[in-house]
Amino acid sequence: MKKLVASIAIAASLVGFVSVASAAEEHDLKAATEHAIEGGHFPVLKPKNQDWSFAGPFGKYDKAQLQRGLKVYKEVCSACHSMKLVSFRSLEELGYNEAQVKAFAAQYDVQDGPNGDGEMYTRKGVPSDHFPSPFANEEAAAAANGGAAPPDFSLLAKARGVERGFPTFIFDIFTQYQEGGPDYIYSLLTGYTKAPEGIQVAEGTHFNPYFAAATALKMPPPLSDGQVTYDDGAPATLDQYARDVAEFMMWAAEPHLEERKRTGFMVMVFLVIFAGLVYLTKKSVYANKEH
Repeated sequence: MKKLVASIAIAASLVGFVSVASAAEEHDLKAATEHAIEGGHFPVLKPKNQDWSFAGPFGKYDKAQLQRGLKVYKEVCSACHSMKLVSFRSLEELGYNEAQVKAFAAQYDVQDGPNGDGEMYTRKGVPSDHFPSPFANEEAAAAANGGAAPPDFSLLAKARGVERGFPTFIFDIFTQYQEGGPDYIYSLLTGYTKAPEGIQVAEGTHFNPYFAAATALKMPPPLSDGQVTYDDGAPATLDQYARDVAEFMMWAAEPHLEERKRTGFMVMVFLVIFAGLVYLTKKSVYANKEH
């Protein structure tokens, strides 16, 4: 009986602690939001730093994660967002073979032409095609999304990012931090929350303290737990979806990242060896010279 009473007491204290912590976080968020609105700077909260497989000078893309990110994009994001600079044949870099790429491209209808009669026509996609837009043109995209066309995903992971300020950016030079875009995308996708008390959010918009342009945006939360079923058994959670699609978008924006890093490493090795040879040459040439 005493153990039961003690357990109840501990549980009650934990609930009380969580409630106090939640209240403190809400108060801090409200204060940060008010400060951002007054100062006119956004986002309210800085993006959350995540561990990415491609981070650092020797980082590489996780192909399994890229494939999951492609699945999230195809089943959810492609309903609104285009990716017009990425071709189907580039998906071979994700680990798919030629037959799989052809089958994937054939799932899309692509407009082509004009034909011999001067008319445009629709055909099945082939590997050389690029991902088609879900809308006929930018005006149609804007009209279907409250007046603002959804951004293209091709380069978004490199185009988005928040200045980290002093002294963080100094350390970023040595750590080769380049994950600002994926960190921002992940934080935005997982950051939808209820607006703090006293903060007015326009009708038809959704509060998100990680949005870089304001405190709210028109895009509703696009992802939720259980929305996409993975073939490899990965967790079907919002956190996993956000991580996967963010890394996939990073690959779309910089598909040659691994090659660039390998080239950079070889260049640095060459410069070190070259500097050593220059030093030894100078030492040899001036060895018998009076100084």
